[in-house]
Amino acid sequence: MSNAHWVYNQTVKLFAAGAEPPFEDDGELMASWGAVWGIDNDVGKIRSILMHAPGPEMNIVDVTKRLEEIGSYGDPATGWYFQSDTPPDLDRMRAQHRAFVAALEADGVAVHYVEGVDNTRLKSVYTRDPLIMVKGGAIVCRMGARIRRGEELAITRTLARIGVPILRTISGKGVMEGGSFAWLNEKTCAIGVGVRVNREGAEQVGEVLKRQGVELLIVDLPGYDIHLDVSFLMVDRDLALINPSGLPYSFLEELKARGIRTVELDPADDGWINNSLAIAPGKLLMPEGATNRTLDRLAAHGVTWTTIPYDAVQKNGGGLHCSTTPLQRDRL
Repeated sequence: MSNAHWVYNQTVKLFAAGAEPPFEDDGELMASWGAVWGIDNDVGKIRSILMHAPGPEMNIVDVTKRLEEIGSYGDPATGWYFQSDTPPDLDRMRAQHRAFVAALEADGVAVHYVEGVDNTRLKSVYTRDPLIMVKGGAIVCRMGARIRRGEELAITRTLARIGVPILRTISGKGVMEGGSFAWLNEKTCAIGVGVRVNREGAEQVGEVLKRQGVELLIVDLPGYDIHLDVSFLMVDRDLALINPSGLPYSFLEELKARGIRTVELDPADDGWINNSLAIAPGKLLMPEGATNRTLDRLAAHGVTWTTIPYDAVQKNGGGLHCSTTPLQRDRL
């Protein structure tokens, strides 16, 4: 053995850290990444969050290009559509988004913004979908909707700038969007599979979760429902807000077996109520449009809420939950 090899081997013996503790250990993250990134639940107090204010990308909407068959505006040739029968009101969208940010900051949340958004990606305000946060960092998705594919680049660059570890990027034929991912508790996650998420994408996420000791439940979404968060939202440690018509009965039974109580939306509620955001256990930011019946049911479980007007942003196809990805939450 040469002297160089001998010195190297002795150095390894003296200074090697080995495989333990695991990557997502708090001390390991602090030492290597300067912060404890990631989440293991969907209701702990939010410490930092990723958002994008509606910007110049909304200017791609051309009101001369109306698609009567969908009752909205869009251009298949260039790959955009605006999910409303009236044009976007950018000033109002920005004002409502600022009010949302202000409510988060008033609760002590540090808001990080996506940088480098392409001027054709008009859905970029919905930061929930291009990534998933798990223990120790992020999984960058591969968007199922082709008009959104490419948002992942700005997300990846932003995560690198902030210093958030990227544990995986969905590849191959996998498609995955973060709106269909949910933490039930620190040991269990669910992914809704449907028109925007396939099993290959869900299984790639599951591979990361398995190494962290987390079980993944696959939920088959009915019909053309695009994301799990259309019908399911954890609002407290063992309490979920649900629209039962958008969830398979087998999943409802699974929740019951795992001790997760549910509050059912009133059929008269605005459809965006399930797209609220839990900012702490039993504490919600909620859009307008909930019936007194739903609010009374939530209050009976000790849930409180602050109402945020968000209809102008919702016209682009997403709500409060869609517009955020928490980067750090308190453990429960």
